[in-house]
Amino acid sequence: MADTTTEIMGLAEKIGGLLKDHPTVAKYKAAQESLAKDPDAARLMGDFNRMLEALGRQEQQGLSISDAQRQQLESMQSKLVSHIKVKALNLAEVEFYDLLRKISQAYQKPMLESMPGAAARAAAGRSPLQ
Repeated sequence: MADTTTEIMGLAEKIGGLLKDHPTVAKYKAAQESLAKDPDAARLMGDFNRMLEALGRQEQQGLSISDAQRQQLESMQSKLVSHIKVKALNLAEVEFYDLLRKISQAYQKPMLESMPGAAARAAAGRSPLQ
């Protein structure tokens, strides 16, 4: 079994090496860097995150969120999602996680096919190993 584990880990490292140079990963990294270098985008994200945290603390204290606070948050969110670099990052992030999902499905498929009922459990949204 140790040989199999070693082989699996070696293949996983090889996949990691291939992924690091994959265009989807490069696009995701570039979008992150572009956003980080944009002071306007960084300010918008910081302001939005601070407001979310403040509202979260407010709710934890049992205080309700006012309509004005809700409108302010929605306004900030609209500005944020309409920012070109945030849009680019969101798109790149979706593509990145889609690639990871496809890889996960590819390595799980042979294992699931060999387990009675595992595919049905996975299709039902439960862990195939339950």
